[in-house]
This record gives sequence, C-alpha cells and structure tokens, in this order.
Amino acid sequence: MSDLSIIDEDNELLRRVVLGDEKAFRVVFNKYHNRLGSHLFRITKSHELAQEVVQDIFLKIWMNRAELSGVQNFRAYLYVMSKNHALNCLKTLALEKTLTTSLEENQDFQTDDVTEENEKYQLIDEAIDHLPPQQKQVYLMSRHERLKYHEIADRLSLSRETVKKYLQISSESISSYIRKKLFISILVFIWFLF
Repeated sequence: MSDLSIIDEDNELLRRVVLGDEKAFRVVFNKYHNRLGSHLFRITKSHELAQEVVQDIFLKIWMNRAELSGVQNFRAYLYVMSKNHALNCLKTLALEKTLTTSLEENQDFQTDDVTEENEKYQLIDEAIDHLPPQQKQVYLMSRHERLKYHEIADRLSLSRETVKKYLQISSESISSYIRKKLFISILVFIWFLF
C-alpha cells in the first residue's frame, strides 16, 4: 500500500472519528498502538511508561477529536505528539527523582540542613495545596497512601484513566510551581548580590 493511500485511509478514519465514530477510533487505535508503543519504548526505555503514554495519547486524541479535522498526516502528527508527551513525562519523573534524592540526601545533616529540608518539604506542600481538590486528593492517595490507580478509582468512583490524568496534571503542576518558586528565589538571591 502506498503512502498516499495510507494517508487517504487515515484521513477517512479521522473524519469519522471527528464525528464521534467509536468504531473508527478503535480501528485507528488498533492500527497504531503497537507501532507507537515500540517507538515510545525507544525513547523511554520503559515498557510501562511507553504503554502509559500510548493510552494517554489516544485518550487525548479521543477527548480532542474535533482538532483532528486539520491534521493532514496523522501518522506524523501521532509520532510528534507522542514524542513530546513522552519527553514531558521523562522530565517530570526526573524532577521528582531529583527532588526526592535531594530531600533524602539532606535528611542526616545538621540543624541548618534540617531547616533547608523542611523548607523543601514546605515548598512541595505548598505546591500540593495549590492543586484543585480532586487532583490533590488523587495525588495524596497515590503518593502518600501508595494506592494503585484502580484502588483510587474505586474509592473515588472515577475511571482509571481519569485517575492517571489527574496524577499527570498534578505532577506537572507541582513541578511547575516548584520551578517558579526556585527561579524567583534565585532571582532574589542574585538581586541581593548586586
């Protein structure tokens, strides 16, 4: 099958998806999810994260299906969108790991270090407090109570995908809040130096 006929076939499927045709969406999902998973595994080096990103991408596509009407080459659109999402997930995980490692390393130091550690925890707590109530509850159940997606979904009467999306959004919000606060602190410090 030529590239043009694949694009034509995809465009017809996308037209039907835009109209809310779940069967067409299933065909698109079945056609691309394995290839996309392999592509994402090369980026993330994690089967679990790759599958999570695939699910997130297709959920996003379905939720924002009206935007598909402007897509000329769905395959390219899908790969770029998934690559960007995977890189954002990796950045978020790296930041969380860095913060966690930093907090753990500072745990055994003197009073000044304990104060600094308390400030870091306070910053994280502030970021969590700025989350919307439902996202905050999901985040705390996941991170503090160590509940799995399906356990949180059952307790809160939400879908597993909604729980996953709330965790993704809340992690990004927390990371963004901390980055902004740290950036402001650095600017204030530089201002005092000069």
